[in-house]
Amino acid sequence: MRKTDPFIRSVGTKSQTLSDQDTEPCQRTYCGRGRQCVLMAETGRAECVCQEKCRPSFVPVCGSDGRFYENHCEVYRTACLERRRIFVVHSKDCFFKGNACTMSEYNKLKSMLLDMQPKVLGNGEQDQQKDMEARRGLVDTMFKYLDVNQDGLLIANELEKISMKEHLEDILLECTMQDLLRYDDYNNDGHLSLHEFYTAFQVVQLSLAEEQLISISTVTVGLSAVLTCAIQGTLRPPIIWKRNGIILNFLDLEDINDFGDDGSLYITKVTTIHMGNYSCHAYGYEDLYQTHVLQVNVPPVILVYPETQAQEPGVSASLHCHADGIPNPKLLWLKNGMDLQPRSSKQLSLIANGSELFIGSVRYEDTGAYTCIAKNEVGVDEDISSLFVEDSAKKTLANILWREEGLSVGNMFYVFSDEGITVLQPSECEIRRHMKRTERIVATYEEMCPKGEGVSPQHCVWSSAVNIRDKYIYVTQPLQSRLLVVDIQAQKVVQAIATDPYPVKLLYDKSHDQVWVLTWGDMERTHPTLQVIPQVSVGEVHHAIHTTFQRVNNFFIPATNLIITHVRFAFVFLKNEPAVHKIDLETLHRVKTISLKNYSCIPVSMAYTHLSGFYFVQCQSNRRRQAPPQLLIDSVTDAVIGPNHNITGRAYISPDGRYIVTPDLQSSKLVVQTVSFQGELSLNQEINWSLSVSDLIFQRSFTESNQHLVVATSASGTELLFADLSSGHTEELKSLKEPLAPKSWPWDGPNRVVVSSGLFGQYLVTPSVESLFVLNGKQRTPHCEVSDIKRGNTVVWVGEV
Repeated sequence: MRKTDPFIRSVGTKSQTLSDQDTEPCQRTYCGRGRQCVLMAETGRAECVCQEKCRPSFVPVCGSDGRFYENHCEVYRTACLERRRIFVVHSKDCFFKGNACTMSEYNKLKSMLLDMQPKVLGNGEQDQQKDMEARRGLVDTMFKYLDVNQDGLLIANELEKISMKEHLEDILLECTMQDLLRYDDYNNDGHLSLHEFYTAFQVVQLSLAEEQLISISTVTVGLSAVLTCAIQGTLRPPIIWKRNGIILNFLDLEDINDFGDDGSLYITKVTTIHMGNYSCHAYGYEDLYQTHVLQVNVPPVILVYPETQAQEPGVSASLHCHADGIPNPKLLWLKNGMDLQPRSSKQLSLIANGSELFIGSVRYEDTGAYTCIAKNEVGVDEDISSLFVEDSAKKTLANILWREEGLSVGNMFYVFSDEGITVLQPSECEIRRHMKRTERIVATYEEMCPKGEGVSPQHCVWSSAVNIRDKYIYVTQPLQSRLLVVDIQAQKVVQAIATDPYPVKLLYDKSHDQVWVLTWGDMERTHPTLQVIPQVSVGEVHHAIHTTFQRVNNFFIPATNLIITHVRFAFVFLKNEPAVHKIDLETLHRVKTISLKNYSCIPVSMAYTHLSGFYFVQCQSNRRRQAPPQLLIDSVTDAVIGPNHNITGRAYISPDGRYIVTPDLQSSKLVVQTVSFQGELSLNQEINWSLSVSDLIFQRSFTESNQHLVVATSASGTELLFADLSSGHTEELKSLKEPLAPKSWPWDGPNRVVVSSGLFGQYLVTPSVESLFVLNGKQRTPHCEVSDIKRGNTVVWVGEV
């Protein structure tokens, strides 16, 4: 089965990539063996021509044309020049055609000559490198003995004299000493150098220049990369490549599939998962190795908010701009195509390195198209945020759209509680719509929350909900064995989708527009199943489709972001099985099983960063011992790298993939790790918080670009934590009332969620037993409390629609 990377990058058509303009065409052209790419002066196009010369290495091979070649490269170069197919014949007998001295006899000659040399006593240990050092010593001694005139060269006369002196003719059978010169004088200059003598007697000599111990390469995403091993020497064995300690040569990988005749590593289409360290060494000689650091650059992808807004004179206005890219993009603003100069104006100010353009008191002349431009060294992207300043009495089309439609159903929290569905506008703490439990479903005219057996009084029971492209919300009703579909524009429940009993968890696969549903069968989870609902953003009658997976305990689908917009694989965990099963999201078939048996790890949860492609696996706790550490899996090789230090618990990944935060079960701290743009995973800091974490989310920093805050709720107390990941500064909010007791929330999710208002929002909500708190994340203060919302622990944010 071929291995494939889990992500394909896709950006909007508005993004302009500098690499498409400035990079030489040869960097995107692969010519194959024996050929090289040149840029034709006349046409400026890349063309493949025969290789001018090969690297000087002596790995003698025979060609299918019966000729002898110094290495593989010379075979394919000659094939190109002569325009015919010549391939390597893996036998040296072709060197000896027409001679009585066969390969076998010639090898006996060389073995006999070695045996005649005085031996150096060893310590009995078998070590390929030490054995080779001893062999080189024997060959050095023999060469000095044969080199009668001590000029560093062996000629036929010297070899003949030694043969006669030692009476070797009687014991050499079909071969003579002159056969050394006949068959191992590679450059046909009539004498043997020590270098050629080493080659004849299979003495491996390897070298790596000090300045080449570490090689740093940078490539733009989507292009190909070639990493060439700088280890050189006589009879260099095959080059072995490793990533995270895993040998790559013998794996059937989709993008790393050709190691070349010179031992180079080829990556045909680089993505962000390929960044990181690669090492190469000659087979059998692991002490001498070269490290290659691969950095992957990504052109910026931009998002502005709002796309348009209407304001009355005298109020303040903010225009937001967010860009992802590697390296971090720099932001600048234009107004109607002209540079903005905020420093010379008290009216305008740039916040968080240009992430926010703030206008203190808008005037009519501030009306315009504000263009945010993001640049880094490999690309540029831009988008426009429009501001209309006008008296509300004028009621222009822009004003009407923004004030009436834009705020009617979007930019709201949808809260699912005992009483039904509450639509909450956070800045005004205003309930815009309340769908009562007795409201009817449009398609069937059933009640939204019918009274179930043993449920008294009648109330709604929810467990999980997902936002479908700001068009629909899918939400589970485990006691009714169904999902409800809420039409956001119509503000109504439009369909009930029957599932297996007790649907408890939903995840939306945006790449394939499908919702995955985990059902338990009953409260004891005796008959769990996994179902999929396809084409969920399309307005039609939907049905749940069964997958083939039985005994499902949990599943994981990586998230998308501005850079990674397509996900290819999900992962399924089965009950009490130390393995994760990799699933193709297109076909829903199992691609492979990654065993965790060597680490006695039964997976509980997973997290993923697209930077270097690390999966973080939380292992199930064993009552007899402490919780086992997280495991790391490399998504390039699908191999288990090993434990993630001694960190235990569930990992949370920031949207840009740069921060990994784990509430450690053993240390009562939030352990913060970072992934650099070179793919290096390292420990960043530890944040002290002794309370047990229920839920944790990331919020974009309001003061620094490309930085994040962590917001965490307590599973048992009334506290909530804000932690700045760039500075380590923490603030704690208290008195948010008691959360739901764990027994009141049996659905495996956090018993106190915290939900943010999107990438550009400053508000958060978190429930208590009988109310809902709205928090101002920018000021890190409580904003308001909305009462009479009982068990509102299922919350979805809906952005602009």
